[in-house]
Amino acid sequence: MSLVLVTGATGFLGQHLLSQLRASRAGEAAARLRVLCRGRSPWDDDPAVEVVRGDITSFPDVLRAMDSAAEVYHLAGVVSRNPSDAPLLHRVHVEGTRNVCEAALRCRPDKIVVASSSGTIAVSREPVIHNEDSGYQDAMAAGWPYYASKIEAEKLALSYCERERLPIVVVNPSLLLGPGDERGSSTGDVELFLDGQITARPGGGLNFVDARDAAAGAVAAMRLGRPGQRYLLGGANWTFGEFLEALAKIAGRSAPKLRLPLAVSLAGARALRALAPLAGRRFRLDDASIRMAECFWYCDSAKARGELGFAARDPLETLHATIEDIFRRRGAARALASSARAGATI
Repeated sequence: MSLVLVTGATGFLGQHLLSQLRASRAGEAAARLRVLCRGRSPWDDDPAVEVVRGDITSFPDVLRAMDSAAEVYHLAGVVSRNPSDAPLLHRVHVEGTRNVCEAALRCRPDKIVVASSSGTIAVSREPVIHNEDSGYQDAMAAGWPYYASKIEAEKLALSYCERERLPIVVVNPSLLLGPGDERGSSTGDVELFLDGQITARPGGGLNFVDARDAAAGAVAAMRLGRPGQRYLLGGANWTFGEFLEALAKIAGRSAPKLRLPLAVSLAGARALRALAPLAGRRFRLDDASIRMAECFWYCDSAKARGELGFAARDPLETLHATIEDIFRRRGAARALASSARAGATI
């Protein structure tokens, strides 16, 4: 049986991908799944998954992990909107992708699926729906190191495909929502809303997709994707107003009605960040998120539907699952804290 390597398996998308790969190989005597992880993983004691310790930024680690792999899913990444994280984002996304491609030149896997982001091509100041032919949004991404590094990594991967004939396919999921985001890396905006920290209605729009559907899209890209091609994996295109109204209805909250100019929103957020500590609180909404919410992140997944059979579930199902999972995580965290306090009093 062929060996499958997954980088970034402990992330939101990665855990769903690995779960689906394991399910597809259930009952097979020699299921060969391998993950590259820096630290402990959920599969350390799982005989169906081989865990290789290492870092995506270390070429020897990547080369060791890729040895004998027939299929490679490269999902390793860092999600951050903090401008000061630019060097880290470049190191992980760009140099990490370079390591994967250089290792592939030696190991020659049959196919590589690289997970990028819809934000490399599907973002604009106006409500335009983008597809794979829209071109990279270099100018807009210049202010957001996350997307700038994703663009550079994606270009790099596709250049290896063109120059070195590496069989690379790129998938571009939109905002990942749904259950299982244990780190809150993608569902953080929903948490901000639930905590009452989004006090004004943004003027832009978003596309979001269930992480379970995006994982299935990545598996389909491995089977059916054409090397050198990109596939947008998106779901609903909604205004942020529609998004917040849907969240409010599900969670029993009130959606903000006030629409403010960008400059006023930025000034108000800075004031709240300064004042919140005086009340023993923390205002977490950052300037980058406010600016991004004034843009439109609309995309069209027709290519993925036609070539890969990609399908996105009902967006309301995804939002229900997202909110239920956040409440579950918070309940577990409270229970753990309560248990720790009880133990400290014994």
